[in-house]
Amino acid sequence: MTPWTIGLSTGCFYSRPLEDVLDHIHDHGFDTIEVCSFPAHLDYHNQATIARAAERMQKLGMRPASFHAPFADRIDITALDETARQAAVRELINASNAAAALGVETLVLHPGPEKAGRPPETEFIDRMRHAAESLNTVADHCCQRGVHLVLENMLPHLLFGHINDMMYLLGSIRNCDVGACLDTGHAHLSGELAGVIHKLSGHLHMVHVNDNRGDRDDHLPPGEGDIDWPWILRELQRHRFSGILILELSSRPQESITEMLDRARQAQSYLVNLMLGMDGS
Repeated sequence: MTPWTIGLSTGCFYSRPLEDVLDHIHDHGFDTIEVCSFPAHLDYHNQATIARAAERMQKLGMRPASFHAPFADRIDITALDETARQAAVRELINASNAAAALGVETLVLHPGPEKAGRPPETEFIDRMRHAAESLNTVADHCCQRGVHLVLENMLPHLLFGHINDMMYLLGSIRNCDVGACLDTGHAHLSGELAGVIHKLSGHLHMVHVNDNRGDRDDHLPPGEGDIDWPWILRELQRHRFSGILILELSSRPQESITEMLDRARQAQSYLVNLMLGMDGS
């Protein structure tokens, strides 16, 4: 028996409606998923769309383990402008409402905007403070809706793109248990993979599993890049990780739904075989 459930992010089908791919995902053996919030994939502002998706997942017996909150440069909970900051918070609260309506257990959130570069220190401190205040508001709302909030480590060129920044934010949440989601590809690109599981171990709730070759955020299946997956799994075991693994993969140009899902199944099998070998070691 493998120690962790391996699910699939529907983000590999971000340009297709969620309702068009759920049956395919289920038929390929994935009953645990993370739902992508890209507008073409799921209009999370539309209650009827959310209700239909929730009903279909329930009929299929699928577990919507997580919902990835929207992220963009305009969704900036660190913004110095209060109007922009409050608009970002409202958008994330809308996402948490959608997560609750979908029956999702966990909301995954990028704590910073999709803006490159670190500002001067005084501005960075102000942005860090704004982020902490905003996260407390979103976390409180998630608690009220019965959704667990987790923060994902971001790419290294973005604001809060390093683990120490995220650790500060996790320590700034006052009223609710907020966890962490480790994106293996992001951590590999930042050069922090060697120590990140140890640093996040007390908070780690889930892992976004994807690979790269150290130069781009390719979201390759595990085993196709440079990440040492046997080491990753042993580290998770050593730190008594008890969450789930979500394959967060990119599709290829002109790739069919079936072709994408076949690759996802191969990635799942690769990890399962590593786990079985780990159990026997």
